[in-house]
Amino acid sequence: HNDLIEPAKSLARQSLAMLGSWGVQTNIPVVRNLSAAYELIARAGLTHARPEYGIPAVTVGNREVEVSEEAVLTLPFGTLLRFKKDVDIEQPRVLVVAPLSGHFATLLRNTVRTLLPDHDVYITDWHNARDVPLDAGVFGFDDYVDYLIKFMEKLGPGAHLVAVCQPCVQALAAVAVMAADGNAAQPGSMTLMAGPIDTRVNPTKVN
Repeated sequence: HNDLIEPAKSLARQSLAMLGSWGVQTNIPVVRNLSAAYELIARAGLTHARPEYGIPAVTVGNREVEVSEEAVLTLPFGTLLRFKKDVDIEQPRVLVVAPLSGHFATLLRNTVRTLLPDHDVYITDWHNARDVPLDAGVFGFDDYVDYLIKFMEKLGPGAHLVAVCQPCVQALAAVAVMAADGNAAQPGSMTLMAGPIDTRVNPTKVN
C-alpha cells in the first residue's frame, strides 16, 4: 500500500516545493488549504523507526541545562525512560504514561518538554511490537497494568503519574491495585488526560 501511494506522495512533494513558503504564509484560504493537503499527502506513510524526542536542553530557573535520555528499567515490551537533567535541586518525580496504540511515545514530546523545567520526568517508552521476540509472550491488559506498577515501584514513594489518552484506564487500574495492596510506591497524585474515563461517574461505559 505504501508503494502504491508513492506516486501521489511524490507529486505532493513537488507541488509543495513549487508553492514554497508562500503556500503557508498567504492569506488566500484556497492556497493555504491546498498547501496543507499537499503536506498531509506527502507525509502519509508507515514507518517502524522511532523518531527522536529531540529535547537536548531545557531552561530551569534562569539557566539552560542539558537533557539526556537514560533507560532506567528495560522490559520486553517497554522501557522506563528518564529525561535526566544536570540540576542540584530535587524535583518532583513524574511518570508520563504514553499510549500504546499504533504510534511511538515520542508523540508526547511536547508534554515532556512542558513538564521538564519543574519535574524529574520519566516516560513509558513502549517498544514496537514487531521487534519484541515471540518468546516474550503476550501483552494484554493485565500485563499493561503490571508494567505500570513496576515502573511506579522503580520511581519509588512520592512520585506522581500522568496518563494521556488510551492508557488512562490501565493507569486507574494500576493505582487502584497499588492502593488496595498498600503499596508504598502508589503515586502521590494521578492525572488522567483525554482518556475514556469520567472519574465523576461510577460506573462508566469503560468499567
